[in-house]
Amino acid sequence: MKIMKNSYKVAIIGATGMVGQRFASLLENHPWYHVVAVAASSRSAGKTYREAVGTRWAMPTQMPAQMAELVVMDATADAEKIASMVDFVFCAVDMKKDEIKALEERYAKLECPVISNNSAHRATPDVPMIVPEINADHARVIEAQRKRLGTKRGFIAVKSNCSLQSYVPAMHPLMEFGITKALACTYQAISGAGKTFETWPEMVDNVIPFIGGEEEKSEQEPLKIWGQLEDGKIIPADGPQITTQCIRVPVSNGHLAAVFVSFDKKPSLEEIKEKWKEYRGEPQKLNLPSAPKQFLNYFEEDNRPQTKLDRELENGMAISIGRLRPDSQYDYKFVCLSHNTLRGAAGGAVLMAELLTAKGYMD
Repeated sequence: MKIMKNSYKVAIIGATGMVGQRFASLLENHPWYHVVAVAASSRSAGKTYREAVGTRWAMPTQMPAQMAELVVMDATADAEKIASMVDFVFCAVDMKKDEIKALEERYAKLECPVISNNSAHRATPDVPMIVPEINADHARVIEAQRKRLGTKRGFIAVKSNCSLQSYVPAMHPLMEFGITKALACTYQAISGAGKTFETWPEMVDNVIPFIGGEEEKSEQEPLKIWGQLEDGKIIPADGPQITTQCIRVPVSNGHLAAVFVSFDKKPSLEEIKEKWKEYRGEPQKLNLPSAPKQFLNYFEEDNRPQTKLDRELENGMAISIGRLRPDSQYDYKFVCLSHNTLRGAAGGAVLMAELLTAKGYMD
């Protein structure tokens, strides 16, 4: 592990939104990262962070006292000032896609690395989209991206969509058996839309069978995660074929997935469980601060994992799996669960930053 400094100064861009708030709460006592700036839209700029968020603070813990009195900066107008104050930024802004793309490239070109929770650059071939336990080696594409941007330090790295953070980790250790096709139906929490039951009363006692853009991301993004580096680009994998349905359910946090898989070389139930139990990624080997000790956790009980009981496992950074059994149409089926704003959003981005820090990309 190559940590060159004891402490890194960071900013949260888009600090007032749901994911920005989650970044704030996660970074409050982080051993490596110290938040010195928060930024949002021009509407919030000039107010203290406490004033800008007001009654919209949606985290289970109190707003970090040290951040509450920081004066919110303008994410766009103050970009140069912010970039000069920090080692890198976490970005979770609510803007149009082309605006996000331009903003993130601007920070990168100001020699300020960007760890992004946004989808704008996920399809950019030289921007790594890292699930730290799965494709840590994709960080190597940063070298090619820096050449394109004309930067020495600056780059953009993105986190994948929250919908696939439950089933892609569960599928990954089984890829050696040749997964040919998969079906995943996801049952997604309202915090994924940046909402609470107070702000979205229509979701109480309701299920909405559509989440805009989610199914396309859920089917395509895994192929980039499983892709190969060639000539300074990530070439998406050819398969496995994945089809999804993404459904919004009346749950505060936690995305559950019902998954069906078929194999080229069908493993036994015991082999699958053993692969899950034994699996370790780079974060576990490097003992990164936010890494779960046990990444994939299998429950033998037939009524687990449950969203309410299991989403906080290992500080919301572990994946819970259960109900593995044979299927009449596919080889096997199972369910899995991840915390969508922890593993699926801010927590996954913090872990990705730790991985890139340990590999020397922030120095």
